[in-house]
Amino acid sequence: MSLLKQKQHVLLIISSIILYFLFAYFLERTSFYLLCFLWFSLFGCFYFLIKNNQISFTNLVGVSIIFRLIFLFATPNLSQDFYRFIWDGRMILEGLNPYLSLPETFIQQNNYPIAQAKELYVGMGELNGSHYTNYPPLNQLCFLIAAVFYSKSIFGSVIVLRLIIILADIGILYFGKQLLEKLNLPVKNIFWYILNPFIIIEMTGNLHFEPVMLFFFILGMYKLYQQKWILAAIFIACSVSVKLIPLLFLPLFFQWFVKQKKAIASKTKQSTVGKATITSPNSYRPKLNFHGKGIFQLITFYIIILVTTLSLFLPFYSSTLIDNYSNSVGLWFKSFEFNASFYYLFREIGYLFRGYNEIAIIGKITPILTILFLIILTFFKKSTSIIQLFTAMLFGLCFYYFTATTVHPWYLATPIILSIFTKYKFPVIWSFVIILSYQAYSNLPWQENLWFVSIEYMFVFCYLIYEVIKNTKKKVQIY
Repeated sequence: MSLLKQKQHVLLIISSIILYFLFAYFLERTSFYLLCFLWFSLFGCFYFLIKNNQISFTNLVGVSIIFRLIFLFATPNLSQDFYRFIWDGRMILEGLNPYLSLPETFIQQNNYPIAQAKELYVGMGELNGSHYTNYPPLNQLCFLIAAVFYSKSIFGSVIVLRLIIILADIGILYFGKQLLEKLNLPVKNIFWYILNPFIIIEMTGNLHFEPVMLFFFILGMYKLYQQKWILAAIFIACSVSVKLIPLLFLPLFFQWFVKQKKAIASKTKQSTVGKATITSPNSYRPKLNFHGKGIFQLITFYIIILVTTLSLFLPFYSSTLIDNYSNSVGLWFKSFEFNASFYYLFREIGYLFRGYNEIAIIGKITPILTILFLIILTFFKKSTSIIQLFTAMLFGLCFYYFTATTVHPWYLATPIILSIFTKYKFPVIWSFVIILSYQAYSNLPWQENLWFVSIEYMFVFCYLIYEVIKNTKKKVQIY
C-alpha cells in the first residue's frame, strides 16, 4: 500500500499528460461535454498532485513546464483572439499603426497589407475584425516579436507567442516563490497558479497574455516589498502596458505609502517561565500616522506609472489614437455581454421596468460602483502590509468582475495569482467551474444558457461566503 502511495504521483502525472494531449490536439470548442470531462479530470489530477507530499517542489516545477510544452505545436481551440494578435504584430512589422485601422476595412477594399491577411481575418471573426485593437503597447511588442520570427506563418507565430507566455509563467514562478518566502507563506501556494489546469489551458493553450502582465506586476510587488518603490512603479507601469487591469489597484497603494507603522506598547499578555518574562506577539499593535514623506512618495509613485505608461504609447501616438482606443475599450462596458453575474440580475430588472436591454445605462453605473468600492477599501480597509494589500486587490478586482457585463474565463488569472498571497482560495474554485461558461459555444450561433452561469456563480459565492465567515471567526478568536 505504501508503495502504491509512493507511485501515485507518477500515475497522476501520466494521466495529466494524456488528458492535456487530448485537450490540445483533439478537442473542439463545440464539444462541451468532452470539454467538461477533460477539464474536471485534469482538475482532479491537479488537486491530488498539490496535496501529494511525496513529490518535491522541484519535480512540481518540472511537471508544470512539461504540461505547458504539450501545447507547443497546438493551434488554440478555445479562443480566436490569437489571429488578431498576429495581425497587429505584422502590421507593426510593415510600419503600420495597428491602433488606426480596422482589419475589416482592408478586407472590404481587397487590400492585403500583411501576409495571410485573409486567413487571419477569417480566423479572428467579423466581430473582432470590425473593432480597433485594444491591446496596450507592451502586448503589441510581444505580437511584433512573433512577426519578426514568422511573418508568413501563422503556425510559427503561434509557437513564438506561446514561448513568450511560458517564459512569463516561469518568471512568475521565480518571483512569486521569492515573495512567498519573504512573507513567510507556504511556497507551495505558487502551484495553485502554476499547476492550475485553467492557467495552463487558457494562457499557454489559448494564448492569452495575462501571464506577461502578471510577471511585471509580481516583480513590481516584490520590489515594493524590498522598499524599491521607484523600480516597483516602473514594473507596474509595464504591467499596465500589457493589460489595463492593474490600473484598478492604484488607489489601494495609498495606505502603504501614506500610513506609517509605529510599534507602541499596549496592554501586554505576559507569562513567566522560570525567571524569564515572555511577551505575547500581540502585545505590540501598529499605530498608523500620516507623514509627508509618504505622501510625496505616493505622488511620485503615481507619476512614474503614468509617465512610463504614456511613454510606451508614444511610438503609436496620433490624433485619433485616443478616440479609437477609448471607443474599443468602452465596448466592454456598453455592448458586450458574457458570463456576467449581478449584471444579468440588473438586466432582468431593466427588462421588467423598461422592456428592453439597459446595458448602455448599467454599463456606466457598474464602473462607478467599482470606483466607490475601491475608495472604501482604500480608506477603510487596513492595507499597510503586502498581504493586506494583496487581499484588498483581490476583493477590489473581484467586485469589478462580479458587476461587469463581460467576464471571459482568462480574466481569472489575476484573482488566482493574488489569492496565493492571501487566506482566500475562492478564485481557484472559480477557475474550476468557469468552464461552464463555454456551454455557450456548443450552440451555433453561440448562446448562453443562464442555468449554467447560475451554477457557476452559486459555487463561487457559496465558497466565498464560507471563507469570509471562516476567516472572520479566526480573527475574532485571535483578539
